[in-house]
Amino acid sequence: MPETPGSPETPDPLAAREPAERPASFSDAFAAAARRSGIGQVAPGETPTAQSLVRAIGGVRGLIESILPGLAFLVIYTVTKDLTPSVIAPLVVSVVFIVVRLATRSPVMPAVAGLIGVAISAALALFTGRAEDNFLPGLIINAVSIVVLLVSIIVRWPLIGLIVGVLTGDMTGWRSDPAKFRVVLIASWCWVGLFALRLGVEAPLYLASQAAALASVKLLLGVPLYAAMLWVTWLLVRAAFGHQKAVAAPAERP
Repeated sequence: MPETPGSPETPDPLAAREPAERPASFSDAFAAAARRSGIGQVAPGETPTAQSLVRAIGGVRGLIESILPGLAFLVIYTVTKDLTPSVIAPLVVSVVFIVVRLATRSPVMPAVAGLIGVAISAALALFTGRAEDNFLPGLIINAVSIVVLLVSIIVRWPLIGLIVGVLTGDMTGWRSDPAKFRVVLIASWCWVGLFALRLGVEAPLYLASQAAALASVKLLLGVPLYAAMLWVTWLLVRAAFGHQKAVAAPAERP
């Protein structure tokens, strides 16, 4: 039947649904994760500054949200030696962070992710009745991070190289450049060292049931060490990737 004048065309349901239903590829997901990572906050070649470093760890708000829940556990457990309030307090703090972000119309997912991590840790500790189990998820994350980094190094695709490749738009070119490959390899080994240090210090305290000491060490080896490693990584990457960019720029002039 011919359409009457002025009537809208009948939409094709398959055509309308196709773009929305197309799943994101692994490369798209990895690229998004790389851009959200701390390294992704400073482009290769950009000079790292104190401001960019603070931005990479989430800004002042992100810094507070990273430290305060662990500090709440440490203070309350040291004073009371009571597990329940010690793990509930970080949960309350994390909920407050979400409320503040909602009230200020800020991105809420970082605070939600923090709440989920705190909730898992608290639930595990309350279930077992052992305060040190509040830190078990962190120990597992450190161990998994070491394995992932080591596997990437063994197969000659260092994880830092993949992240930098996404950020520079050259996923594979760095592998054929000996200088770049050496830099991302060294940077990847540095991150292995960071996670190994955390695991090597925290695991004995966990096995010895030293929850208060574990909380203190976790704070010291958390944001400060992470920020220092980001700084080292930026300097290494800038030395290799930024140098080539600076050399190539004059050649592009007519």
